[in-house]
Amino acid sequence: MKYLTYILVCLMTVNCSMAQLNPEPKKITEQFFPENETIEDLTPALQKKRGFTDYEELLSFLNAEKDKHPNSVRIEFIGKSQRGYDIPIVYIKNTNPSEETVKVWFQGGLHGNEPASTEGVLYLIYKLLNDDAYKHLLNKLEFAIVPMANIDGYLKLARLAANGLDLNRDQTKLMAPESVVLKQAFTNFNPEVALDFHEYNAYRRDYARMGSFGITSAYDVMFLYSSNHNVAPNLRAVIDTLFVEEARKAMNKHELRHHDYMSTAKFAGDIHFNVGSTNARSSATNFALTNTISALIEVRGVNLGRTSFKRRINTTFLVGMSFLETAFNNVDLIKHSIKKAQLHNSDENITVTTTRTPFKKDIAVIDLDKNKLIDMTVTMRDAKKAEAKLTRDKPEAYLLHQDLAELVDKLKVLGLTVEILSASETFQVESFIVSSYDRDETTYEKMNLQTVETELIEKEITLPAGSFKISSNQKNAALLYEILEPEAPNSFISFGVLKTELNQELPIYRLSKTN
Repeated sequence: MKYLTYILVCLMTVNCSMAQLNPEPKKITEQFFPENETIEDLTPALQKKRGFTDYEELLSFLNAEKDKHPNSVRIEFIGKSQRGYDIPIVYIKNTNPSEETVKVWFQGGLHGNEPASTEGVLYLIYKLLNDDAYKHLLNKLEFAIVPMANIDGYLKLARLAANGLDLNRDQTKLMAPESVVLKQAFTNFNPEVALDFHEYNAYRRDYARMGSFGITSAYDVMFLYSSNHNVAPNLRAVIDTLFVEEARKAMNKHELRHHDYMSTAKFAGDIHFNVGSTNARSSATNFALTNTISALIEVRGVNLGRTSFKRRINTTFLVGMSFLETAFNNVDLIKHSIKKAQLHNSDENITVTTTRTPFKKDIAVIDLDKNKLIDMTVTMRDAKKAEAKLTRDKPEAYLLHQDLAELVDKLKVLGLTVEILSASETFQVESFIVSSYDRDETTYEKMNLQTVETELIEKEITLPAGSFKISSNQKNAALLYEILEPEAPNSFISFGVLKTELNQELPIYRLSKTN
């Protein structure tokens, strides 16, 4: 009881070093998360009793697989981490596929304190290449895999990159070097299915205040997939009702508990559970906005060290293989769904902001005092039930002044095609005028967030040669609305990448479809 009390007190304090403390009582592990002994010792960390796969072991493992399968495996380096480590990407492709293939993107280790994500990806690589039960997948699937996306953080078991940025909050502003090279590699590969493997913290600070003496999460895995309104509805349906649903069945088959991803936040002093996501700043939505079938997989594991390590790797492996089998069995559906999603670009409205209405729901949790699985009623805000708050007509294009070349470079990395005006040109446009402005003096991701409201004013402008035109009639157009509409929560304006002030006219213009 003293140990449990210390854990809960520690969870409620700011200065608790969770890297030095496994917060899980042994009896919770034994009763609810026993180790999985079916996982073979195939990857570097599994072949030692302490620690996790280091950088040299990673390269050695990947090169060994390349040497064994020289015709199927190619290793490249997409760039360097901030501390100078080359970031490997593994391409796997059958040189003579029997049918049309689907491109699959896997990444792990985006947060450096989530070691089972990297180890699970390495395990997937090994099984794909060496196990006869899975080799057939290469007949219809080809892969680009980044096993250790945040090398600097991973080697220190730290969540953040070397400059203190969270790489899964940097998917639109692209301020970390790793974010840029990862996104460029993603864009170059142009996947149709994408999975980002993570682990989550089952001992959140808010949980210490719940139940009779604190609770912990009961779920082996949680699925995070986008409910962003600018992602085509048919694509959202395919992700949820086909890919994630098949993964849910796989979890049930192996008696692993699962739920859609949820995290806690405070609203007027009350703890609410946010379920799902609409945020383009993180991978699941950012990938989906490029018309990719995508999900972020959260396995229970942050701060648990090697506790239930094989169970966590097995969960990662089973979810990954479920997605691959679903893709293998639905090639035509995937191709058709993505084409249909691209036609969604012709719709007349875009959603700039949304709102969620709270409701009550029971979730499964583990009561730490009673060591018992219980149902607990919580207040929930579900992204699936989000309603549009601010919508606008979809423009023909956005026009940006030539001074915004640095921001245009980010758009290009995100896979957007940009036209550069060869001569000055006059346009009839809608101009954004900042009518309400607030700047957060505290920083988030090293940025001072800006909250704005704008009025649209019709006017004629002449832009000089070298200015930019970005059409909304292109594959990744949905990202434009998230980045260039000022009120959007992940826009260049909201993140403070493009600074503004009250009554200012923004150097971003909307070209109406009537022009």
